[in-house]
Amino acid sequence: MPITPPQDGLPIPQRYGAILAIALGITVAVLDGAIANVALPTIARELHASPAESIWIVNAYQLAIIVSLLSLSFLGDILGYRRIYQAGLVLFTCTSLFCALSGSLEILTFARVLQGFGGAALMSVNTALIRIIYPQRYLGRGMGINSLIVAVSTAAGPTVAAAILSVASWKWLFLINVPVCLAALYLALRFLPDNQQKAQEQRFDVPSAIMNALTFGLMISALSGFAQGQSGKLILAEVVALVIVGVVFIRRQLRLPFPLFPVDLLRIPVFSLSLGTSVCSFCAQMLAMVSLPFFLQTVLHRSEVATGLLLTPWPLATMVMAPIAGRLIERFHAGLLGAVGLTVFALGLFALALLPATPGDGDIIWRMILCGAGFGLFQSPNNHTIITSAPRHRSGGASGMLGTARLLGQTSGAALVALMFNLFDARGTHASLLLAGCFSTVAAIVSAVRMTQPRA
Repeated sequence: MPITPPQDGLPIPQRYGAILAIALGITVAVLDGAIANVALPTIARELHASPAESIWIVNAYQLAIIVSLLSLSFLGDILGYRRIYQAGLVLFTCTSLFCALSGSLEILTFARVLQGFGGAALMSVNTALIRIIYPQRYLGRGMGINSLIVAVSTAAGPTVAAAILSVASWKWLFLINVPVCLAALYLALRFLPDNQQKAQEQRFDVPSAIMNALTFGLMISALSGFAQGQSGKLILAEVVALVIVGVVFIRRQLRLPFPLFPVDLLRIPVFSLSLGTSVCSFCAQMLAMVSLPFFLQTVLHRSEVATGLLLTPWPLATMVMAPIAGRLIERFHAGLLGAVGLTVFALGLFALALLPATPGDGDIIWRMILCGAGFGLFQSPNNHTIITSAPRHRSGGASGMLGTARLLGQTSGAALVALMFNLFDARGTHASLLLAGCFSTVAAIVSAVRMTQPRA
C-alpha cells in the first residue's frame, strides 16, 4: 500500500527508504545520459559508425526524454507521482536489456529512444516526490541530495564507464542497470508516498501532448541536423514546421485552464530566470563532458581507464559541494550562490581550454576540481528555487520543467559538440570548452539577475 504522507513530510524511517528509491532510479536514468560518452569511440568502432554519427547514441536518449517529460509530469499531477515513477522503473529495466542486446547503431539508437521514455518517467516526478517526502523546512537539504545525485551521475558517467570497460564490453554499461532498477522498484513499492493533492479537475490533453513532442523533437532534430551538416533544405523545413507547430502549441496552452506546458508558471519571474540559468549551465556541462573523452583519448593518447580517472575529480568535487549548497540555501539567496558557483565553473572550463600542449595529470585534475565545485554550488539552490516557486499542487509541472530545462541544455550541448568537431576537426574539443565557458558565463549573469527577486 502506498504511504500517505503527513502534512509536512514523511517520518524519518520511511523518508530514508523513499529517498533511496529516488536516488537509485535517478542515478541510472541520469547516468545513462552520460555513461556512453567514454565508450563512444569504442562503440562507433565496433558498430562501424563515424564519431559524429555516434553522438546519436547520446542524443536519441536525451531526445526521447525531452519529448515526453512534460506529458509524464502532467500525468503525475493527475494519476499520482508514485505510479509514474514505478512504471518508469519497469520500462527502464526492460529497455536496458534491449540496449545490451543491440548489434547495430540503428538498433541501439532505437533501444535508446525506448529507454529514454523510461528515464523520462523517472525524471518527470522525482522532485515532486521529494517535495512530499521532506518537511518544508528541510526541503533545501532534500533538493541538495537530489542535485548531488543528478550532478554526480552526469559527471561520473565517464568514470563509471571506464571502470566497466576495464573488465567488460560496452554492453555491460546497460546491463548494470537491471539489478539497480530492481532494487529501486522494491523500495518504491514499499516506501514512496502518494500525493494527497491530485489534480481532480485536470484532464490529459492528447493534442497538447502530440504538439509538445513535435515542438521539442523538431527543435532538437534541427539543431542536431545543423551540427552534423545535414541538408540545408531539410533543416529549413524542420525550422518552418517548428515555428508553425510551436505557435499553435503555445496558443493552445494559453487557452487551457491546466496547460500541459506550464505557461502560467513561466509568468513567475524567478521561475523563468532559474530555468534559463539551468539550460545554459547544463549545455556548458555537456559540451565539456562529451568532448573531453575524445580529447584525452585521441589527442593526449590516454587509455579509457585513464580518461575516466582523470575525469573523476569533477564528480568528487560536486559530491562535496552539493550538500553544502543545499544547506546554504537556507541562509543565502539562490541567485547569489548560483552566480558565484557558475563563475567558478566558467573559470574551470576556460582553464581546461587553455591546457598546455602536453599537460601533466595535475594540470588536468585541478581544473576538473574547479568545474565540479562550481557546478555543485550552483545546482542545489537553483533546483530548490524552481520547485518552491511553484504552488504545491503544480509540483509535477515544476518538476517536469526542471527536467526539461536540464535535458534541453544537455542535448543542445551534445549537438554543439558535433558542430564543433565538424567545423574545427582536431580543434573541436578546444572550441567546445571555450563555448562551454561562454555559456557558463551567461548563466552566471542570469543567476545574478535573480537577486532582484524575493527568495522563493
